Amino acid sequence: MSGGSSHDGGLWGAAQRWLRPRYVWGRIIHNLLPKVLSLVVALTLWFVATADRRANVEQGFDVPVTVRDTTGGRTRRATSDLNPSTVRVTLSGRPERLRELSGETIEAVVDVTGVPEGSFNRPITVQVPGGTSLRRQAPERVQGFVDAQLTRTLAVTLSVASPSDTSLLRYEVAPAQATVSGAGRVVATVRRLITSPAPLLPGEASEVKLIALDEDGNPVEGVQTSPASVTVRRIDTGELPVKSLRVVLNDPPAGLRITAASVQPSTVRVVAAPELLGRLREAAGTVVYRAGTYTAPVTLRIPAGAQALEEVSVRLTVERVVIPPAVTTPAAAPVVRPPASETGSGSAP
Repeated sequence: MSGGSSHDGGLWGAAQRWLRPRYVWGRIIHNLLPKVLSLVVALTLWFVATADRRANVEQGFDVPVTVRDTTGGRTRRATSDLNPSTVRVTLSGRPERLRELSGETIEAVVDVTGVPEGSFNRPITVQVPGGTSLRRQAPERVQGFVDAQLTRTLAVTLSVASPSDTSLLRYEVAPAQATVSGAGRVVATVRRLITSPAPLLPGEASEVKLIALDEDGNPVEGVQTSPASVTVRRIDTGELPVKSLRVVLNDPPAGLRITAASVQPSTVRVVAAPELLGRLREAAGTVVYRAGTYTAPVTLRIPAGAQALEEVSVRLTVERVVIPPAVTTPAAAPVVRPPASETGSGSAP
């Protein structure tokens, strides 16, 4: 018991000494120089050891997803409907190194080797450039569709941004055909290959890209064209007299009524002699009417000596109407006049 009491008394005495300011101050300044040197050395070692870590910063990049498929076989394969088509990648590294990078210099690969045709959900592997480290990526998986690759050959259709209303422009496209390839179900939706509009002066030529369009005229993504561009050359050297005329349709027959009509194009360009063009104000068009909603060709009635440069069609909605019967007034009854009394002109017998 006495030993325990002595030990407790020693602890209490030490605690009391640390409560005295003079004692605390004496302990602080005791061997002050070695203590300061030790602190400086420790801080220096910490700064040196963590210099690289403190110099690194983080930066995010939008990286396009690349599909890798080394599946062998007689049928070539393609992918479509990648969702998402890009992945957000955050890298860590020195600022000067990160400034040299872009989304195109980083690889985000999804490997579909051996995956059967149809839908897939596969992980994305990010291959980071040297001098950087991957911190995070979002998302980590990608969905898509594996299909047999299909190739089709289509004629190239010239696209002009704004046809001239006062002249007839003529162009030459080379080559006149191109192939479009990609996943079978995507290529099957391609209906036309058109050129990108390019304003050209007479005699000029330009390389323009090809655009694949579907049935509704919307661009089709995920296909490749070969060649990717064609040469468009303007071959007209002078201006021909051309005038734009509004298309006017004939009236429907009795018993039918138009509820909606959309003429495409609403104006048509006509080429003719200047004196004839000066007399033209509109282009009369004839269409065959029937009840229902349908698209019909418009037959233009252009005067002799003039030529329309576009074909015209119309989208119609026509309904039947009941013609009320004509109201007839009953014929008035004939008026019978009584015979006039006979009066002689001579004397009575």
